[in-house]
This record gives sequence, structure tokens and C-alpha cells, in this order.
Amino acid sequence: MVAVGLSLPWGLWGLPPGEQRALLGRIADAGIDHVFTADHVSFRDGSGMDGLVTLAALSGLEPRLGLHVGVYLLGLRHPMVAARQIATLAEAAPGRLTVGVGVGGDDRHEVEVCDVDPSTRGRRTDIALGLVRALLAGETVDGDGEFFQFRGGKIRPVPDPAVPLVVGGRSDAALERAGRLGDGWLAAWCSPRRFAEGIAMVETAGAGRKVDWHHGLQLWLGVGTSPEEGRSHVAETMERFYRMSFEPFKRYTPCGTAAGIAEFLQPYVEAGATTLNLTPCGPDRNTEIEAAAEVKRLLCP
Repeated sequence: MVAVGLSLPWGLWGLPPGEQRALLGRIADAGIDHVFTADHVSFRDGSGMDGLVTLAALSGLEPRLGLHVGVYLLGLRHPMVAARQIATLAEAAPGRLTVGVGVGGDDRHEVEVCDVDPSTRGRRTDIALGLVRALLAGETVDGDGEFFQFRGGKIRPVPDPAVPLVVGGRSDAALERAGRLGDGWLAAWCSPRRFAEGIAMVETAGAGRKVDWHHGLQLWLGVGTSPEEGRSHVAETMERFYRMSFEPFKRYTPCGTAAGIAEFLQPYVEAGATTLNLTPCGPDRNTEIEAAAEVKRLLCP
């Protein structure tokens, strides 16, 4: 069984509270498993949203939906503070939280304004993730001495059930990080072959650990009655968001009907995907929700 989630609906926070609940209720009624959000401190022109704070705001609006962040820029935070926030959210929404962790780097200035040297973000994330994992397991930990100078840190209560910590990224270093320190890999912009190879690399790096692996794929969709119509919806949105041509994304962005999108995704599920995080772009919000729900039904008959 694969869990299917939708990205935070565009414009959700601009709606009155009752309409926010109604929209999320429609998503849950359609059979969608979770919603997910990104995380940025100050992206490009200063935009962004704190991923964990966003999930906290979402948590009480629709209790049937799981809460995922993909990916949380852990290297820009202190691990004690991050662990406390995760534990608090897990206590408020037990069993609903999944935290994806990544190093960021698409915007070097975002890292710099957090007083972090961009050249250290990978190593810093490794150390922070190890500390957060230990804290959430109930251990008492000391800082590493290079980035974090503290002793005797602990977090109570410990999340029950445990919060899956998955690692995002495309590099071999990210895959090795996922295997050593994570509960799985959150992939993006990769072919089914690379996805299968990546999972094998992650699980090889994690050999000897007792892990219930959670491997996921995060991608955009163009929803329409034809691939051309679907592409017309998603291309403009992605070009505006990423400030670059749609062409490099084309091969990784399924477009068209739900049946065509499900056919595109089936090889990823066969390769081991247990989670699909979808950002659909279509003619209207209801069509996007219905298409994502139909994709799930086709993948999980």
C-alpha cells in the first residue's frame, strides 16, 4: 500500500477558518492520506514558511490527515530546539507526523543569513540529525563540539509512536545519510531506475540497523484531459516558482489524466515507494483533488 499526500493547498491561509477546515475535509473525504509542506527561512526574496509551525497550524483543522514536511532544513536550526518542536507536535498529533530532512542549498544566501557557512551544511545536518534522532529516542546527549556546544540535553516526553525521519536529496551523500541516520529516502527529480538504485544504496548504507523503511517520491503533476492540457497548467506554475524553463523538469512531471499519471508512477511503486507527495496543477482545486484521489485508487486497487 502506498500513502498519497497533497501539498499544502495554495491560498489556504487566506481563507476563513471554516473554509480552511472544509477544504482539508474534502481532501480527507477523497481518501488522501496526508498533506505536506515545504520549509524555508528566507528563500530568494525572503519568502517561505516554517515547516513545523505550518504543520502545527494544520494539525487541528482536519485530524484524519497525516502531516509531512519535505524537506525541513535542519542544518539551519539548533537540534535541541528542533527536537523539542518535533516532540511537541508529535504529542499534539500522535502518529500523524513524518519529518523529511534536507540540507537545502538552492539559495546559498538563505543559508548565510542563518549564520551558517554553506560549505558546512551537509556535515552540520549529519550531526544535527544524529542528535535529534537520539533526543527523540529518549537519550541524553552532548553537542558535537564543532557546531553545537552543550551537555546533558534531553527531551521529555518521547514521541510515541516514534516520528519517521526521512532524508531528502539527490546526491550519493544524501543517500548515504538516509541509510545511516534516517528512516528512509524522500526522492525528487529522478527516474524509476535511479529511484530503485537509490533505495538499494540507502538500505546498503543502513545495513545492520533495524529500520521500517519509508521511501517516498515528491513531484509535480499537470492535470488535464490530455498531456498537452496538463502541461499547460503545470509548466507556467513551475516556471514562476523556480524561475527557470520547464524543459529540465518535463521528464519528471507526469501530465494528463489520472490514468496516465498513475501509469507514470507505477514503476516507482514497484521499485519500493511507500509514499507519494503530489503537487497537482489543474484547471481548478476540485479537479486537482479528484485526480490525486483517482491516482491513489488506481495504484492501490
